Amino acid sequence: MKIYIVYDSEAGHTEQLARSIAKGAKSVEGIEVFINHVNHANIKDLEQMDAIIWGCPGHFGSISSGLKAWIDKLGYLWANGKLVDKIGAVFCTTATVHGGIEATLLNLITPMLHQGMMIVGLPANIPDNALYGSYYGIGVTSPDEDTDDVLSHSLFEKGLALGEALGKRVAYMTNTFVNGRKFQSTQAYS
Repeated sequence: MKIYIVYDSEAGHTEQLARSIAKGAKSVEGIEVFINHVNHANIKDLEQMDAIIWGCPGHFGSISSGLKAWIDKLGYLWANGKLVDKIGAVFCTTATVHGGIEATLLNLITPMLHQGMMIVGLPANIPDNALYGSYYGIGVTSPDEDTDDVLSHSLFEKGLALGEALGKRVAYMTNTFVNGRKFQSTQAYS
């Protein structure tokens, strides 16, 4: 099974989170992970993927312009139903606590729903998610590089661990869905 992780990153925090998600997904047997910065990601590759995870820094509660421009190129895939029934998940980073994490995650989910994808989040039975995370995906507050604030760095590290957990969950859900789909009929949803 194939998972594609696409990210936009400016200061490197979102890339770190993307790599932690990839690490979690790769830990599941039978999963092949592709990871690319949005500047190098090819939308044509999405057709061959079983799951797609995308993320970016949150910009005032919204998607970064780099990732949004890339998502806006998905019209052909949408018009031809190429991403219908693929697994999807999202992630983001922000520079401040309550810096629009959940709004950004919801904005990242919306294009996936328009594509007919099935969204996977992280549940509350992961204790750190209930304390530091979000059910919509992974949102992490990134520490200012010039700060010695132990709490900021600790929360970021916990966020990276949640990223690994999301990667594993997406991989397990993809494995379950793809293998289960082999035994389902191929009739349309009408």
